Amino acid sequence: MSHIPLPARDRRMAEAAGRRGERLAAWWLRLKGWTILDRRVRTKDGEVDLVARKDNLVSFVEVKTRKTAAELDFAIDQQRLARVAAAAEVLMPHYAGPDDDIRVDVILLAPGVRPRHIENAWIG
Repeated sequence: MSHIPLPARDRRMAEAAGRRGERLAAWWLRLKGWTILDRRVRTKDGEVDLVARKDNLVSFVEVKTRKTAAELDFAIDQQRLARVAAAAEVLMPHYAGPDDDIRVDVILLAPGVRPRHIENAWIG
């Protein structure tokens, strides 16, 4: 699938929606007992929306926000997850210790539905 650039106004609106989604996802994770270690961490290999910890588990989280619940099933793909996993590999030493477990999770958000937390979404 080719990527068609959005006009500047649409890009700004998508960016704002993405940031709101990341705040909601962070709130959701905190309610479930997670600590948010970092947000929007960029590497040359990709970006991680949230880095979260719960006990000895560190999760690198991709957050996707869509306008409708029906769109959530198509919000994430293996190519996107591979970029998150590559970024997580670079970031791991900064957030995880030798006894920590690591995984890549996805949180899917849409108005009117409960956030969907897909644990261990990347099997690489």
